[in-house]
Amino acid sequence: MKGSESLLATAVSAGVQVCFANPGTTEIPLVEAFDQVAGLRAVLALSEGVVTGAADGYARMTGAPAMTLLHLGPGFANGIANLHNARRARTPMMNLIGEHASWHQAADAPLTSDIESLASPVSGSVRRTTSAANAAAEFAEAYRATMQQRLPATLIAAADHMWEQGGEPVEVAAVPEPPSVDDDQVTAIAKLLAGSGRPAFLLGGRALEPAGVRAAARIAATVGGELFAERSPARIDRGPGIPPMRSIPYFPEDVLRTLEGFSHLILVGARTPVSFFGYPDVPSYPVPDDTQVHTLADVEQNAVEALQALAEATGSAATELPVIAPPEVPTPSGALSAAGIAAAIVLTQPENAVVVNEGVSSGAAFPAIAAAAPAHSELTNTGGAIGMGLPVATGAAIACPDRPVINFQADGSAAYSVQALWTQAREGLNVTTVICANSRYGILQAELRRAGVDQPGPAAASMTSLAGPTVDWTAAARGFGVPGTRATTGPELLDALRRAHAEPGPHLIEAVI
Repeated sequence: MKGSESLLATAVSAGVQVCFANPGTTEIPLVEAFDQVAGLRAVLALSEGVVTGAADGYARMTGAPAMTLLHLGPGFANGIANLHNARRARTPMMNLIGEHASWHQAADAPLTSDIESLASPVSGSVRRTTSAANAAAEFAEAYRATMQQRLPATLIAAADHMWEQGGEPVEVAAVPEPPSVDDDQVTAIAKLLAGSGRPAFLLGGRALEPAGVRAAARIAATVGGELFAERSPARIDRGPGIPPMRSIPYFPEDVLRTLEGFSHLILVGARTPVSFFGYPDVPSYPVPDDTQVHTLADVEQNAVEALQALAEATGSAATELPVIAPPEVPTPSGALSAAGIAAAIVLTQPENAVVVNEGVSSGAAFPAIAAAAPAHSELTNTGGAIGMGLPVATGAAIACPDRPVINFQADGSAAYSVQALWTQAREGLNVTTVICANSRYGILQAELRRAGVDQPGPAAASMTSLAGPTVDWTAAARGFGVPGTRATTGPELLDALRRAHAEPGPHLIEAVI
């Protein structure tokens, strides 16, 4: 058996079902092996950013890693932005990077590069194959690392180790459960909550699973606190029996105002809020001086178990969940706005949808009214590297073919990874992409105003404008094989969304703001 075949057979036995790929010459032995090893679906993408983003979306929805297949260092480098987001999301995935044959690497061929230096910042572990005989075991070690660390793992596979004979599949050892929180820590937080003051609970990562949110809501109701979700969660589920919560705002001044009046901030699977950027006279950690920060469970610990233990310790386990009326969502009419687009999505959203929110400046309107929508999961931009929406939606649709996917997408960031539409068309994925088309980098214009630049000069204005020419998104969609529709008013958008949800396959709606 070739090294490539043993590696793929090991991946299948470990439970890997999908490989998102953009291969090249060094990966040909692996490309050929997909026809020899059953059980691993290959999904081609036209750019590496789509490959890595799709693997991120897939794992966020399944909890299990997909595999990526990338071409040497430059190919991997093209996918790094969405791997940055995946690392911030603590997403398990297996990056398989082709490398020159071991005996050819010293020749410094045109595509030779320092792959380890590229991969290390966005990987929990980086390994190289050493031979065809060892390739399967080296894949198994990388797979175990990605599952245990909940971070992308990278395996650099030399071409000769893939084409040579001598490989044999191996079993992947079981991965231990996340470590539990110490009982003393639970007791300390329970004692803290029994005192005076008003606590806030900041949930992130696995604490945002429905069981974690329910336990936290019972605790908050018992001790008079409030729940918050981290600013950009990898995944947050909403629906009947899952109490809604506010999200931490984007700008640090808004975070300070939101947390004002809370005596304690209890972190559960989340970090202390941090400003996206450094601003003059604004703290990096926008937490009021009189708010004390405590950690119940860090990002690596079993946060749901910790919340359930804290519920027992505070006498909250039997507390009835608070009943909160969903927000009113007005039917959008007239010219479109960011709020109107969010309202149209909520009002037409099918049951059990997956909503990928990369609205950037226009995306904040959705979480504020999302509790009024049918049950759904929302995936957001965890790392701030734009261009994740279309690829993550693609991976989510592969992961959950029975769930409709809605990609709520800014036009500026969509231009980074528009090639994902081709994969959606090729695979017949039920993804509806709504492009919030304001023809500008709205967040940069907001940052100029924050910097006191109310009347930017021609150079600054040109660097924040996407007009001249304005992207024709419906034409771009059709060029990639996806039907495209343009909406300029609330009724037009509602009608376009209903038609898209009623028809199988991908659709794109250009919602002009």
